[in-house]
Amino acid sequence: MQIQTPDWVKHAVFYQIFPDRFARSQHPHKKLLKNATWEDWDAMPTLQGYKGGDLWGVIDKLDYLQDLGINAIYFTPIFQSASNHRYHTHDYYQVDPMLGGNAALHELLGAAHQRNIKVVLDGVFNHASRGFFFFHDILENGPHSPWLNWFKIHDWPLAPYTGDAPANYEGWAGNRALPVFNHDNPEVREYIMEIAEYWIKFGIDGWRLDVPFEIKTPGFWQEFRDRVKAANPEAYIVGEVWRDSREWLDGTQFDGVMNYLFAAPTIAFCANDRVDLQQVESRSYEPYPALSAVVYAQKIQELLALYDWEIQLTQLNLLASHDTARLLTIAQGDRASVELSTLLLLTFPGAPSIYYGDEVGLPGGIDPDARRGFPTESAWDRELLEYHRQLIALRHAYPCLRTGCYRTLYAEGMVYVFARQLDAESLLVLINSSTQAVRIDLHLAQAELSDRPSQVLFGTAQLAWNSDRLTVELPARSGCVVG
Repeated sequence: MQIQTPDWVKHAVFYQIFPDRFARSQHPHKKLLKNATWEDWDAMPTLQGYKGGDLWGVIDKLDYLQDLGINAIYFTPIFQSASNHRYHTHDYYQVDPMLGGNAALHELLGAAHQRNIKVVLDGVFNHASRGFFFFHDILENGPHSPWLNWFKIHDWPLAPYTGDAPANYEGWAGNRALPVFNHDNPEVREYIMEIAEYWIKFGIDGWRLDVPFEIKTPGFWQEFRDRVKAANPEAYIVGEVWRDSREWLDGTQFDGVMNYLFAAPTIAFCANDRVDLQQVESRSYEPYPALSAVVYAQKIQELLALYDWEIQLTQLNLLASHDTARLLTIAQGDRASVELSTLLLLTFPGAPSIYYGDEVGLPGGIDPDARRGFPTESAWDRELLEYHRQLIALRHAYPCLRTGCYRTLYAEGMVYVFARQLDAESLLVLINSSTQAVRIDLHLAQAELSDRPSQVLFGTAQLAWNSDRLTVELPARSGCVVG
């Protein structure tokens, strides 16, 4: 079977937005909560507090995103919910009124698409919430509810709010706030499929699927793909799976996954022994222990061998997300770790994803600290912002960085070099993760490059050619792109 994935994703640079924390608008269309008492925007976030970000605010910032070079947005959940992160869905057909409701999403899609920016939403289809009407009916009517078989009820009475008694129903990860759907029930399955179709037809460009590995009903994700792709053949389906994902990346289910298998070795190589273990030990991706260039090269080759090339090109590559600490904090404030990792992110096959605020140096430990309000301009690290902007522009300018083949050319000590090549275009990416300046000799006769790299396109390095040997001098803790 020939695997097909959406072409636009191969050329996308994503920006992940946590809607409550990105931008709070004073939009004239805003009818509700104009005078709400929000948590202070710059205060440390709390588990239950709202800061009042909304979709109108995102519309106001589309020019900023476009200037950065962003052409796709992934939103964490936006549907009605009684939680600031909105993974506790109340109504799958209503955008949360705090975010502006369905009207705000409609306007956002129009404004984004006008700028050729795609929009992907978070689909939380494994579980709902205690406030979800169908489950709420069970809480009110017990065994008389017509929705009993929609969830996994074990006994009576149900105890949704107290830890002193058994919940008597299945909650995700034992959390009684998140009742799990019974996906073996054909009605539940159809309900979820219709939600997926509804929003694709509404105009969204794809779904990011929350904990999809929890849904084990045979054929569920195959049907999901068929239904979504029938509504829009170019819709993007990306799963949240942190480890080896071959089970879902066979061409019949997802187009890609959140590529934590890229994030982990990249952080371990670039941040090295600076990684604060307290920020990562409770998560599943393990960006430690420190890696040499040789081991990094090995892990990257193993990753590139896991999946079909069409899938590789539509992986969602990332360094941080709402589920992890931010890289700046993981690396204990070391900006070079962020820069080197970002250089590898923006030159790797697949769609890079920048977690909101990372491009301006927003710090943050593990949840909820990684979900801070987007900083005001006075607090931006403008050099880091410019670093991101230039790298994104480079990626857009050179097709080989998006769909070209990837070949490791050199890996010794803490120095890693690879080539991206497409037809007559080839670029070299060089990373020196050590604390010492280095001089390396690249024997490129066997590299079969389509042209002779002679110009530093990004970063700082000294180049000298001698026959088929390229000598490069790289400063400590730096990287460059040569073409």
